Amino acid sequence: MQSANRFQPPGLASSLSGAIARDLAETPISEVAMTVFGEPDIVPLWFGESDLVTPDFVRDAAAEGLKAGETFYTWQRGTPELRAALSAYTERLYGIKCAPDRVSLTTGGMQAILLCCQLLLDPGDNVVIVSPIWPNITSAARLVRAEPKYVALERKPDGGWKLDLQKIFDSVDERTRAIFVNSPGNPTGWTMTSDEQRALLEFAKKRGIWIMADEVYARLIYTRAVAPSFLEIAGPDDPVLVLNSFSKPWAMTGWRLGWLTHPASLGDQVAKLVQINTSGVPAFLQRGAIAALEKGDDFVKQMVDRCRAGGELVFQRLSGLPRVTISRPEAAFYSFFSVDGVTDTMAFCKKLAKEYKVGTAPGEAFAAGGQGNIRLCFASSAERLSKGLDRIESAIKAL
Repeated sequence: MQSANRFQPPGLASSLSGAIARDLAETPISEVAMTVFGEPDIVPLWFGESDLVTPDFVRDAAAEGLKAGETFYTWQRGTPELRAALSAYTERLYGIKCAPDRVSLTTGGMQAILLCCQLLLDPGDNVVIVSPIWPNITSAARLVRAEPKYVALERKPDGGWKLDLQKIFDSVDERTRAIFVNSPGNPTGWTMTSDEQRALLEFAKKRGIWIMADEVYARLIYTRAVAPSFLEIAGPDDPVLVLNSFSKPWAMTGWRLGWLTHPASLGDQVAKLVQINTSGVPAFLQRGAIAALEKGDDFVKQMVDRCRAGGELVFQRLSGLPRVTISRPEAAFYSFFSVDGVTDTMAFCKKLAKEYKVGTAPGEAFAAGGQGNIRLCFASSAERLSKGLDRIESAIKAL
């Protein structure tokens, strides 16, 4: 017979007995941010978003949909118009064929990660994760009672990052169901080459495992028009799930819109999971997403130029300090740097927040390879960045 305590109202940790949510720790990023969140004099460089508002043409399209009464339940995998627009966008970006039945809308990139874990992972399975990595894949894997296994990037002499593919191959065992790769990467900006992608896909197909490719930052790259994608090399039925989001390139973080590109045969399973999780994305918001895809290339270029300038500003300021190891960013919009003598970056980031009023993210948040580093988001105006960098420089000099 079940204990009566199991059915009492929530409020005590014991009421979550047996629930995986009880054991999920708060992310170190949030732990730092919540110490001073909302204080008006904080320079917030901790979260992964720009200080730009979503462009007018996107907001106007969503507003028109709302005015037209698009407030009812809609297609769980996205409206036919949006899925067609995503198909056309993918084909235009990569020069490939991508049928609309391979595309499913999600409630942000975060839900895309969770859906992938729900699709692929059973309790006791493991997923091999290239790290340092944004922490949501870790939490999503644990929510489905799977085990995250990390393969850390290696730091190069110039402060950049590189991948040893053999370490990934060696980490795969009989319980491995998937390999998770975020490229361009958060927090490092590391980008996987096409040759590395081919080698990894060949290995995955031979071993009968899946690749989860987080390509949210594909457009935010500074050496080419778009980052290499698994979509360019994978067949439509290959074991590849590509995750993407509207949040970063079109300044739409608050909209919670993302999408998955997957084999068409998974469409029904994705629809079932969307129904259980969210029942889909509001139709009027999807109007804005269509506008972003069809009219947003100029805005994306502006975002790339803005982030390129921000990354260069951060690099020039911090690389001039004798205790800092930092590389010039090649993609995404983060600097991931270390300070000689700072080993507890959680404590240092809390100190930056409380005493110097600048928000950064501690390397401990990003799993193996992240320890001893600090992440700074540079997708902001030069004025905001300069103010934050002044405060960081003062803190480093005071060590």
